[in-house]
Order: sequence, then structure tokens, then C-alpha cells
Amino acid sequence: MLANYKRIIIILGAISLLLVIPFIAMQFSPEVNWNLFDFIVMGILLLIVGLFLELILRTFHKPSVKIVLIVILFLLFILTWAELAVGIFGTPFAGS
Repeated sequence: MLANYKRIIIILGAISLLLVIPFIAMQFSPEVNWNLFDFIVMGILLLIVGLFLELILRTFHKPSVKIVLIVILFLLFILTWAELAVGIFGTPFAGS
């Protein structure tokens, strides 16, 4: 049964490791200033991307379709992350 969830466990572990990076950076630099809300939002964003990645990998069988969908997923992730971080589009979503 655990073999069925191996990729999910890897995704959750990768999310944890990615969230540890800013936490450690906060200990050494005052320029990295995340609060609990920042960690929660980024954790949710990474979880959504990870679960959609798993859905794409399980649902589609043609490699070309998988590649296109994964590229679109990561582009959406990067655009959302950039908007949340610095408000590149100036939407209310970023708090502008």
C-alpha cells in the first residue's frame, strides 16, 4: 500500500525541504523576513503544484502531453509566486 503513495510522500518531503530553506536563511540574514502567513501560503502553493503534478503524471500517458502540461503548470506557479512576492502585475492578489 505504501508503494502507491511513494510519489506523494516524495512531494511532501520536497515541500518540507523547500520551506526549510527560507527558515534557515532567516536565521542568518535580516533580509529574509517571512512570517507564519508566508510559510502557510507558500506551503499551500507548493502542495497544489505537487498534487497537480501527480495528477498529470497519473492521468496522461503520452509523454508529449505530460511535458506540455507540466511546463504550463510550472509557468503558472512561477507567475503566481512572482506576483505574490513582488506584485509584477499589480493585482489586488498581491496586496497592491
